[in-house]
Amino acid sequence: MKKFEDLLGKTLVNIENKDNDELIFTLNNGEQYRLYHDHDCCEQVVIAEIIGDLKDLIRTPITLAEEIIHEQNINPDGIKIPEYQDDSFAWTFYKLATISGYVTIRWYGESNGYYSVSVDWGKCP
Repeated sequence: MKKFEDLLGKTLVNIENKDNDELIFTLNNGEQYRLYHDHDCCEQVVIAEIIGDLKDLIRTPITLAEEIIHEQNINPDGIKIPEYQDDSFAWTFYKLATISGYVTIRWYGESNGYYSVSVDWGKCP
């Protein structure tokens, strides 16, 4: 899987949240993938909120897998978020759904402008 959207149609057997820094997704074929950020100096990227129940994504094929990135202080509904005024920041939303439920994973990244605030998706080593 090269993109997060490649989860579409796959079946998860587990999702592990590691201190809101990383999520490990285990597929029914045993493969593991992760959402994470390689931390560096002068930046912070964390899971700000998980809306919904991750358990709703287990043992049922994924019907929605979508990544949305906002690199300004406006949320997806167009509402300004004034309390976030860092030099460089991004909101990254991961939307997942099955017939059992819907989950949005909201990441927030901030830096001094010289470091990446992106969230990475990749196969576990």
